[in-house]
Amino acid sequence: MEKQLTGTLALAVFTAALGSLQMGYSLGVINAPQKVIERHYARSLGVYNEDLARREGGNATEHEEPSDPSVVMYWSLSVAIFSIGGMVSSFLVSFVSDFRGRIKGMLAINILAITAGLLMGLAKMGTPYLMVIAGRAIMGLYCGLSSGLVPLYIGEISPVKFRGAMGALHQLAIVIGILISQVIGLEFLLGNDDMWHVLLGLSGAPAILQSLLLLLCPESPRYLYIKQGKVEEACKNLKRLKGDYDTSKDIAEMQAEKEEAMKEAKMSIWRLLRSSVYRQQLFVALMMHFSQQFSGINAIFYYSTSIFQTAGVGQPVYATIGVGVINIIFTLVSVILVDRTGRRTLTLVGLGGMCCCAVAMTVGLAFQDVYSWMSYVSMTAIFLFVSFFEIGPGPIPWFIVAELFSQGPRPAAIALAGCCNWTCNFIIGMFFPYLESLCGSYVFIIFAVLLFGFTIFIYVRVPETKGKTFEEIAAVFHHKRGAPPSKPQEEAEMVQLKSSTEA
Repeated sequence: MEKQLTGTLALAVFTAALGSLQMGYSLGVINAPQKVIERHYARSLGVYNEDLARREGGNATEHEEPSDPSVVMYWSLSVAIFSIGGMVSSFLVSFVSDFRGRIKGMLAINILAITAGLLMGLAKMGTPYLMVIAGRAIMGLYCGLSSGLVPLYIGEISPVKFRGAMGALHQLAIVIGILISQVIGLEFLLGNDDMWHVLLGLSGAPAILQSLLLLLCPESPRYLYIKQGKVEEACKNLKRLKGDYDTSKDIAEMQAEKEEAMKEAKMSIWRLLRSSVYRQQLFVALMMHFSQQFSGINAIFYYSTSIFQTAGVGQPVYATIGVGVINIIFTLVSVILVDRTGRRTLTLVGLGGMCCCAVAMTVGLAFQDVYSWMSYVSMTAIFLFVSFFEIGPGPIPWFIVAELFSQGPRPAAIALAGCCNWTCNFIIGMFFPYLESLCGSYVFIIFAVLLFGFTIFIYVRVPETKGKTFEEIAAVFHHKRGAPPSKPQEEAEMVQLKSSTEA
């Protein structure tokens, strides 16, 4: 009888998820100390008004808005360079994961995270704006790779019946990282003039712990068997991960996948984009990530503080931390439900609920000047919006890509999906403030329309992957394409792809 869950499996998943926690921390850490960091940038650039700060009683954080164009430019670059780094490095996920394996890949990229942490942690000793920007760029490169490697490794080592729950741990670790950065970024902790560089430097701390623990984790049996042909080592790692059981069923499934992978050959990103065989899976994978970012979740975080202030919350920063707690609670709900209810159902419920909340938020924002209680409608809508996001649209896109593709095209598909996610993140971060100033309180109507469209798409085009092997999921798409008539064309394309690879 297969044990399925063991201490080694728990250790491996926890260790991999430390990379996701580091990504979440890096996403959230830059927001709290913004004014403090801008002031250090201004000093370094020689545009800081010391006399004004003294007249304001030294509390420049609250009174001074650095308006010098150079400060604004360097701050904007500090924020945006992180997403740009993620966009660039996400294309390298396929190469890094296959070059020496998933474990060694995660070990290697930790060099980037530790380097980034050191640069930012020592920023006060050098030129702050240059060191922070360099550190954020390198951390972005790390996070782009990590956002692909972590779901890939967890998806490959997880038992089928727990694959959804373990895949959702990637998103859970991200939101925990965001909350940690929000809490220790409070002004009386590390988000102040003396400790802000320590706050940023801690971005690299999880990489040190992960590097030590990775030495105890087994390599993915799927990688060993299918990519390396190491049958005995794959069987050994299966038993380490799942307990002392008969591995013949898992080996047979991997052998079937290996035979399929030999037919389809290893796919580059460019070949995957051109292949008609995987067009449906790729379209679904990209749309899942597109719906995650263009749902408006990052815009909600951008707008939440002003809504809480309007609602009369004395310390809106604590209300924002409350949103972070809601993030964690409902991601845990997703972990519990995803292998019972299914990926498709949770995503539909999440997107539909977010659509309703976006409408409610628009109504609340539009009428809060007329009816004071409407601001509480907006505030409630924020909490519900985040809750629905974390039930499905938040965690599921990260791991469903690994489920939609077999071993050959999987790394390339994860790289493309990751790049799509990072690009959309960058677009929202750059253009939402302009969109909000143009549309005012009606800005969330745009997201409501998008969410409605995403809900229809998921209902029509996305199959349920719960409890299915990778081959069974692929068969669903082949069936939708009309497998019998298109088989000769597919086989011809496979032969062409393989021959071009061998050449």
